[in-house]
Amino acid sequence: MRILGIETSCDETAAAVVEDGRYLISNVVASSMALHAVYGGIVPEIAARSHIEAIIPVIDQALADASCSWAQLDGIAVTYGAGLNGSLLIGVLTARSIALCRHLPLYAINHVEGHVYANFLTDTSLPGYTLPARQPLFPLLALIVSGGHTQLVLLHDHFNLTLLGRTQDDAIGEAFDKVAKMLGLPYPGGPSIGLAAKAGDPYSFRLPKAHLTNKYDFSFSGLKTAVLRLAQEQVGESFGFPSIKLPERLNEAQRANIAASFERIAVETVVDKTISAYEEYQPAAVVIAGGVAASTELRRQLTERLPVAIAYTDPKLCTDNGAMIATIGCYKFKQHQPLADPYSLAIAPDLTM
Repeated sequence: MRILGIETSCDETAAAVVEDGRYLISNVVASSMALHAVYGGIVPEIAARSHIEAIIPVIDQALADASCSWAQLDGIAVTYGAGLNGSLLIGVLTARSIALCRHLPLYAINHVEGHVYANFLTDTSLPGYTLPARQPLFPLLALIVSGGHTQLVLLHDHFNLTLLGRTQDDAIGEAFDKVAKMLGLPYPGGPSIGLAAKAGDPYSFRLPKAHLTNKYDFSFSGLKTAVLRLAQEQVGESFGFPSIKLPERLNEAQRANIAASFERIAVETVVDKTISAYEEYQPAAVVIAGGVAASTELRRQLTERLPVAIAYTDPKLCTDNGAMIATIGCYKFKQHQPLADPYSLAIAPDLTM
């Protein structure tokens, strides 16, 4: 059973072929990140236009790499939300057209849920991938951390889940991007702060952790503001000093120490809640998903603090990709989940779990 997965929720145009929900046959990603980096963030119009140019070549390459013909596919899975309107439209309209022309079943995939399923890939002949030795068992605790999402979810079985908590403001990846901009570090913020933090002392400064009514909810706006106030203090200015002028005033030691202190507290925030949820629900396995799941600091803290071993998927499968969409599509096929109508499937930019 082979499923083609198509992912265009943000700035990556991605397609992949996955077999039986565990074997990665091909995975092609065309990113427009370089076009957005000069603006310090994603520009939706640029992302959408890039998808238009890349979508057909990326799909063709994914099928070629898999040595797979259209007749050998059992279905198509496509991200229909959450994400940017224009970006989602390109992927969904392409998948709808292919499903109609090729007479293939079409599955509509929740992008956030798809991230979790990257952890179900255990085998590949593709070079450069390090995958878990076995698939996670249910019940499964998933920490989903990315630029747009921060959620803690308990999966009882495939497509049967309980949302334990979510961010009430910024997602953790968004907080990394904004703090990086304050410090004069390049976009995207996660890798930039991680690199700068290596030269800093993570205990240089005390920064706050948010405490919310629902103990599994997240908030990073207060931490982000605390970093701004700290940076202003370090350069000897008042709260009215504009953040855009901070980079030119901070020295390298200050920048590294602030980055290290912020990274430690931001990661501790999500790890604290993951450990608490593990202790309360006693799941059979724990996984992390989303772009921030590639963070070495997050992986280090979880490995040290979780009382059970945790298997991490390859960092290349943490950022947006078609493989995760194809994988969850395989399980929708196996579980006889409802099909999407290729004549009417609409995008859902604000889709939640």
